[in-house]
Amino acid sequence: SEDYGSMLLAEALLEECLKENFAKLKDSIPLTEKNEPKLSEAKQYLTNILSRGKLRPKYMTEAMLILGKLHYVEGSYRDAISMYARAGIDDISTKDEPLYMLRLVTEAFVIKGLSLERSTNSIASRARLCEREEEVMACFETACVIAQVYLQELEKTLNNTHSRSIKGSNMTYSEFELSYFLEAALQSAYVTHLKKGNIVKGMRSLREILRTVETKATQTFKMVRRMKARWEVLLHSLSEDCYWSPLSDPLPEFMNKEDQSYVSNLLCRRPELYTEENVYCPQDNVEEALLLLLISESMANRDAVISRAPDQQDDRAVSLRDASAVYDLLSITLGRRGQYVMLSECLERAMKFAFDEFHLWYQLALSMVACGKSAYAVSVLKECAKLRPTDPTVPLLAAKVCIGSLHWLEEGEYFAKMVIDLGEDAGESLAKGYLALGLTYSLQATDATLKGTQDELNKKALQTLERARDLAPEDHQIILYLSLQLALVRQISDAIEHLQEALQLCKDDMNSLHLLALLFSAQKHYQHALDVINMAVVEYPESFSLLFTKVKLEWIHKGPEEALVTCRRMLQMWQMVYNVLQHSGSEKGSSVTETPVIKKHNGLHLTLPDAHDTDSGSQRASSLAASRLEQAMSEITMQSSAMKQGPMQLWTALEQIWLQAGK
Repeated sequence: SEDYGSMLLAEALLEECLKENFAKLKDSIPLTEKNEPKLSEAKQYLTNILSRGKLRPKYMTEAMLILGKLHYVEGSYRDAISMYARAGIDDISTKDEPLYMLRLVTEAFVIKGLSLERSTNSIASRARLCEREEEVMACFETACVIAQVYLQELEKTLNNTHSRSIKGSNMTYSEFELSYFLEAALQSAYVTHLKKGNIVKGMRSLREILRTVETKATQTFKMVRRMKARWEVLLHSLSEDCYWSPLSDPLPEFMNKEDQSYVSNLLCRRPELYTEENVYCPQDNVEEALLLLLISESMANRDAVISRAPDQQDDRAVSLRDASAVYDLLSITLGRRGQYVMLSECLERAMKFAFDEFHLWYQLALSMVACGKSAYAVSVLKECAKLRPTDPTVPLLAAKVCIGSLHWLEEGEYFAKMVIDLGEDAGESLAKGYLALGLTYSLQATDATLKGTQDELNKKALQTLERARDLAPEDHQIILYLSLQLALVRQISDAIEHLQEALQLCKDDMNSLHLLALLFSAQKHYQHALDVINMAVVEYPESFSLLFTKVKLEWIHKGPEEALVTCRRMLQMWQMVYNVLQHSGSEKGSSVTETPVIKKHNGLHLTLPDAHDTDSGSQRASSLAASRLEQAMSEITMQSSAMKQGPMQLWTALEQIWLQAGK
């Protein structure tokens, strides 16, 4: 009984020492008896117990397992391996064993694997080195299985104890934290597989762990580490052609490259798995990655620490870090499929614990802009500007949204002035701030009804754009807008001169070529205008905007027959684009299909509003007939939109093509 008490005391001393030196243990820094008296005392107790040999065999084995752990902690890896061999851990059965024995055996296998890893440098033979690596993996896989069984049984036991305990008892399983060795047992197998490039084995190990019935101790661990590791494998290391679902086998060429999985210790119990009845099974790597991340996001929201109490500051920081990692991965995954509505909904749920956290607020704003929730995006960007008042990109983006999709010109002016007020601190964004302000004045002038107001605003727009050009003389986009403003005030020659300067900086810019053609047509030089527009169409054959201008120029200069030929070509091109969109939507039976990116020029990149673009911020069309047609078609379009495939602007373009052909 005295030796048994000494063994328990030795284990308690060792655990206290490990708790006090967790950082050193994590960094694999050996502890010394000289600096750690508790370690020295525990070792003395265990050595005396084993030398006397008075304990029953079962308890002698436990003492050896504890001493093996102590040897590892002090950096004596060979002694640890020898002690586990003496204890015969490979022959220890975990069936019907008490909980503490399951924990000891789990730690023994993972420590043996880590010790073998750290002692491979002394092996000269390549064959022996391969054997040692296989032995290491066998230890890690066995440790992972027993660790999951241990945690499941521990939760059952503590829950039963809690349910039978008196009211007000403080014993809850949620207070249990994974020790260093238990955490290592859960992740060493798949981490080692993935490090060595064994994708099949690493994926299998990860999937098996995630299919086991989870416990409260593994929830956060699963969310942060495993979800991220599996996401990286799915989207970084595994192409869509090589993917295999969780309920199928990998491709044969994968299995030829890698050996069969190691057979876990037959004496081990297996952890409980979730049942496979009516389960959702991903069909590609993006679906599986998204499923993992949505589960992680749900867990991050559920377990978020939202209390602002000072004593919970560290917990709140950890909770926010884990959640931010999940949302960053969600942004990448959903962004690849163009699913910005879903992303914005996910990020909205994060706002409850994102107080004063610029990164999550800005991610939300970007997702809102991408999915078309422009008014909401501006509100969020206002909050972002409060969090980072010296960052010019935030008000610049807000100005772009206000000018482009919302046509909120007063708000756009306010945000543009915020950038300008930063002065030299705005850096390269200062020129863009003047550009945004100039565009705002120009659009305000277009909307103004009084001639005097129009002239004043046009003058301010011209001065502001010239200031932007002085700050960034090499920016062809600023010169383009300056040319456009000169054209609007009927200074056609000056506009052409500036535009030629812009084309020297960027020879194939579509908007510059388009504006140049319009300026030539304003001077009645229709052939020059047609030559330029044909040159632009060669570079951008799928631009409906260029083709509409070409139709009008041909109609005026060459007659309606040639214009009708271009209309027929536009109809053929429309059919082709429509077929591509339909094909991309039905190509996969996936729940998250690729959304084709329709290139639109709006906001700070809006130069010439397209007559067929309903999102240009203004309902004025190229002609009265066009505006009447849009009004007449609006109800039909709304009623039939559910039956139509593809974006709305595509159908509006078709209406405009038929209108032009009718004219």
